[in-house]
Parts: sequence; structure tokens; C-alpha cells
Amino acid sequence: MASSGNFATLNPLVKYSTGTFSNGNLTYASGSDDGYTSTIGLNFKSYCEVRVDAISNDGGTIGFRGATDEDEYFDVVSFQENYQSGKIYHYKGNSSQSVSTANIGGTVSAGNIIMMAYDPATYKWWVGVNGTWRNSGDPANGTGFVFQGSATMFENMGSIHWGAWNGTYTHTITFNFGQDSTFGGQETAGGNADGNGFGDFKYSPPTGFLATCSGNIAISDDIDPAQTDDDYPAKNFNVVTWTGNRTDDRAITGVGFAPDLVWIKQRASFGNPNILTDTVRGATKRLESNADIAEGTDSDGLKSFTSDGFTLGTNDKYNWDSPHTYLAWCWKGGGTPTATNSASAGATPTSGSVKIDGSNLGSALAGSIPATKLSANTKGGFSIITYTGTGSNATIAHGLSAKPDFILTKRLNSSQTWGVYHSGLGATKYLALNSTAVAGTSSSFWQDTEPTTSVISLGTEGRVNGNSQTYVAYAWHNVEGMQKFGTFIGNNTDNDGPFCYLGFRPRLLAIKGATEAYPWFVFDSARNTHNLVDKHLRWNSNDTEATESTGARKVDFLSNGFKVMADEASLNGSGDTYVYMAFGDVSYKYSNTF
Repeated sequence: MASSGNFATLNPLVKYSTGTFSNGNLTYASGSDDGYTSTIGLNFKSYCEVRVDAISNDGGTIGFRGATDEDEYFDVVSFQENYQSGKIYHYKGNSSQSVSTANIGGTVSAGNIIMMAYDPATYKWWVGVNGTWRNSGDPANGTGFVFQGSATMFENMGSIHWGAWNGTYTHTITFNFGQDSTFGGQETAGGNADGNGFGDFKYSPPTGFLATCSGNIAISDDIDPAQTDDDYPAKNFNVVTWTGNRTDDRAITGVGFAPDLVWIKQRASFGNPNILTDTVRGATKRLESNADIAEGTDSDGLKSFTSDGFTLGTNDKYNWDSPHTYLAWCWKGGGTPTATNSASAGATPTSGSVKIDGSNLGSALAGSIPATKLSANTKGGFSIITYTGTGSNATIAHGLSAKPDFILTKRLNSSQTWGVYHSGLGATKYLALNSTAVAGTSSSFWQDTEPTTSVISLGTEGRVNGNSQTYVAYAWHNVEGMQKFGTFIGNNTDNDGPFCYLGFRPRLLAIKGATEAYPWFVFDSARNTHNLVDKHLRWNSNDTEATESTGARKVDFLSNGFKVMADEASLNGSGDTYVYMAFGDVSYKYSNTF
């Protein structure tokens, strides 16, 4: 039988006030106005148990909540233990903004065991006490749930975790995510496992609902190392570093796959730009993420793409004398599009790769503007598209099997600022990659229309769709266990900033302030091989790599996400909203570090 891996605990990195963890982070004695979450996100049908060890007056709430938001900006769905007959609450924004309640009857006393089941596909939640489901619940058949959320509500919560919130009164509770049905020796063992044979529960988990453990974590089948030798995360994204030697036709290897987008930055010399070269536009073709200039050609820059990396000339931006150091962030697309590639009419990109030029574009892949070339890695959730704008509202195919969450667009034939879409901000907002500017609001970028599983909507803005102008777009979508694009709210606390659950260990993390004018800070584990991760570059700047003596800009890379460790406003200003872009190398399911 497969291993259950590690069971969830309460996450000491997500504690909002004065409560105390004990018993291996399974027992929590609450303070006032605090909250907590589990270490594993609920992206599968999940079951857990909670023993009420002690309760004061109204007690607290037990349920689940989003993991990335801070004190006054959370969503929580919870069962209040000992108040108004077990009322269900959904709080949004702060505790004074209850948007829905449901009375399910019956109070809870110290010594009672609360059972909970959650289905992320339907947003249904069941609550039981001492072996009996409230509301005549039958989780296995999907009936008798005590609360059902909407897609919008739960998407806004980010990653969903077991957890709770506490107000004026207090409680002490012990969770069992499957590791101990005695609740620290307080109960007789139950000995009930889930359907995969994992866990030790006091009561039997409903059919189809699983223990919250790493062995049950759902990750994309397309990149699951247990199912593929070719497409696991490190075969879709990697970071490589080198020291320059000014040798022509120098081979940079160790990427681990044939890259289709290579983003190069010299680390230690001021004035050298961030350079993007891809297989769709071709080797030697240069764009700069920190500038609005048109596409250029460096014949002695990135000269060719290889099966394990790329070759370089002697240009100082790529390969100058030692001790000049460089790095490249590398993504796998669908390969080089040529006229011999084809996609049959009506084809849909459900697996593998798509690489086509406009003459062979299948009808199911065509928007109102046909792509001139398109390269899509449908397993890794990344595509490169070139097109010619019309100056009128339009759509363009992205070639992926899911809605993009992060899109970079750049005019090629003349100077123009980059246009950026991020799903955490939505289609009414835009950012500029070569700027520190806050997120703007305009329907002329994305028509106020979210991308779909097939197309990106383009407005009339010259940064994305000028008449007869040529463009490239890079599009990514969330891939469970490999890459994620989200937001967090800063708290301006040194060494204890927001924790963001990713479901994988980051290899690359970029953070940009959305509501204040801050840079695009970039961290990776190739330059910092252990925590703190404090060597940063900026996508919007040609500055050198910085490691500040004060450690003002710093994060921790963790097995299941990242934690902001700075109190500096550009990464963690109080109440400010930030977007992040994270790419991983090891999913939480297979990580050795818990």
C-alpha cells in the first residue's frame, strides 16, 4: 500500500493573534480575535475531526478559511460551537461583514468531537458531532450539507484550509487530520481509515472523503512524477546560472529540457537589461522586460536553443568576462512553430504540446485575430503567441487547456510599454512589466472580460492590440503542484509577514505591489540555496542583484509555499495588496521537508 506521507497540522506560520499551539501543532488554545489554518490545502474531498477540549461561553468557530489573507481581509466559513444552536457563518472582509448564516441546531460541549467533510468540486460542507451528521447529512451522496458556497466566493478565498477564527470568548481544541484518533490520549482509539487506507479516525470517514495528508494531495496528472518521466515540474521550468568567459558559441546546459522561453539577466553589472528570447520569434531576437523598446537583434547574444539549454555569443549582456555572473529563467513551451507543424481543424489542445504557424491554425484554436505563430505546452500551462493587432476589440487563441492566470504582452515592431494581466486583479485591471506603477483600470486592455479556456480578449489599447502592430504574448495558467498566481495583503511585520500556500516548493517567486508603486522583485532558489531568500533582481529594472544589509527584502521558501519575512513596504506594506507569480520544482506531495 502507498504511504500516507505526512498528515497536516495547524500551521504556526499562519497565526493572527495570541493563541498557543501545542501537542505537535494539533492543539490550539485561542486568544482573542485570532485564527489559524492547516498546513495542507483542501484540493480534494477531505475529512477531519476536532475535539473540543475546553470552551468559554460562546467559544469560537471551527471550519475552514482562505490561507493567504491577513487579519482584516479574510474569508472564513465556520461552525460556532456553543452559540445560537450551532450557527454557520460565512464572514467576508472582517467579522462585522457576515454575509450568510445557517442554523443547524444543537450546541456543543467540552469533550465533544466535531466531524467535518468538504467537497471542493461542489463547495459543500458537512458538520457532525459525536458520530452523527447534522442536518441529516450524507456526504457520500452529497445531501444534507450545512453550507454550500459559490465558485466566486471560494475562489476569492484562495487556497482553502481547515482552520477557524475566534472572537471575544475562547476555546481549546485538538485536531485529528488522520494521525491520532485518541486526540493526544484523551479518547479511546477509533481505528478508522479513509478509502485509501490512510489515517486513524474516531469515526468512519464518509465514502470518497480522505484524510488531510500528503499522500492524498491532488496535483495535476500531467506533471505528477508518479505518472510521468517527461513532464514533472523540473521538466517545465528551471533556473540556471553561469559565470561569463567571452567564449563564442558557448553551451549553457543543465536546464533539463529544451527551453522555449529564456529570460536572462546579468547579476552583478549595472545597466544590463532583463532579456527575453523565445523559439517563436527566434534565437538572437531580444525583448527587454525593463524597457518599452521594440524587438532587437543580438547576433552575438542567445544564438541557438538546444535540447538541454542554449548557446551564447560574446555579447556582454549574456557572456562577458569573469567575474561577471548571469542567470536564466527557462520555460518549456510546445517547441518551435514552423510551416510543417499542423493542427487539424477543430483540434483542441488537451495534452502534450501544440506548435503551429498561422497557415495551419485549427479552427478551434483561432480567435477573431489569427495567431501568426503559437507554441503551447498544455501540460505545463504555458504558451507563446505572436499576432498582428487590428485596433478593434478582438480575441486571440492561447492554445492552452485552461484559462490563463498571468499574461505578458509586448509590441514588437515599435516602442510600447508592456501590458500585464493577472487573475488576482481581474480583467478590469492591468499592470506594466517595465514599470513600478500601481494596477490601472481600463476596459481597453482586456475588454473587462476574463480569458476563457480558448481565447484572450483584447481591447483597443496600443499595448495589446494596435492597428497593424505586431505583438508577442506569454500566457500561463495555474497548474496544481507546479505554478500558481495569487495575491496577498501585507502586514508590515518583520520576520512574520503573510504566508502563501502554493502546494509546492518555489523555484522562482516574483512579487509586485498592486495598490502602491513598487518594483517587480524576483527571488529564486538557484541564487539562494537556503533560507533566508534575500538575493533579488527586478524585472522592471536593469539594476544589479541586491542583498541588502538590513535584509529588508526577504522571503522564506517552504515545502508548501512561501512566507514574506520583510517589514519593508515594497514587499509587505500594511494593508497593501501584492500579486505573486510562483513556479516550483517539487510538489508538496513529494517534498521531504514538512
